[in-house]
Amino acid sequence: MLASGGAKGFAHIGAIEALEESGYEITSIAGASMGALIGGIYAAGGLDKVKEWMYDLTDKEVFRLVDFTLSPHALVKGDRIIDALKAIVPDCDIETLKIPYCAVATNVKEGEEVVFRNGSLYDAIRASISIPMLFRPVEYGEMLLIDGAITNGLPLDRVKRTKGDLLVAVNLDDYEWEEDNTNVAHHQQEDVSPFTLLSRKFQAGLNALSNNYISLTYNTISILMKRNTEMSLRLTPPDIYLNVDLKEYGSHDYDEAEAIAKLGYEQMMKVAQQQKEEAKKKKEGAA
Repeated sequence: MLASGGAKGFAHIGAIEALEESGYEITSIAGASMGALIGGIYAAGGLDKVKEWMYDLTDKEVFRLVDFTLSPHALVKGDRIIDALKAIVPDCDIETLKIPYCAVATNVKEGEEVVFRNGSLYDAIRASISIPMLFRPVEYGEMLLIDGAITNGLPLDRVKRTKGDLLVAVNLDDYEWEEDNTNVAHHQQEDVSPFTLLSRKFQAGLNALSNNYISLTYNTISILMKRNTEMSLRLTPPDIYLNVDLKEYGSHDYDEAEAIAKLGYEQMMKVAQQQKEEAKKKKEGAA
């Protein structure tokens, strides 16, 4: 199960690689927002290609992926990134994937969770990554869809399971109310893309006006997602749980894909090995 987290979601790439290297077979995936994107690409068999593309993007290429809009509902259309992904991993129907997969979105008209288990893979991904105020909402039939993390940021209850398997959750929840210039000092000397700089300046501007309605809305949504995640963990406890420590990175650090993925890999390797050692001790104790 792969949680939401914006650019922090690159940690899912490393977590998946660590699980595979530790000998685990991934038999089902459910994801929200960035977790839906990474999980869907993995289920389609294209994660290696997309990973290399993400790691190698130049500043100009990143900026070209940003299709700004004058819409009062969002800053970015979000179509170019989907088109770029389709050029690497062609679209397909979810029900044809070798690994069972689902993505969650939120229907703002009804205030309900929407689960995609069939139909276009990229329709599901695009709906699930529709971060409020950033990406344009998706019209899907009679529904208006936004980020799945609003209703189920850690969709543990949506994973298809079989007897004897292990439920793994990768969370990216390190919410803190921030009033400083998030990660600006950390990145001052870096050569970053115009979009990343714009995102950071936008966030820094919100932090400087800590009580304006946009920042209050953003932080309210973050609190809501944190509470939803806590509820999911209580209702459906995972067998293996990793909350990736990414405090030095922000949700807008799209130029840090490789570094963030590395942290996900390193931390999941530790958790996976601990789980194996515990399982071994339990087996020896029962013998």
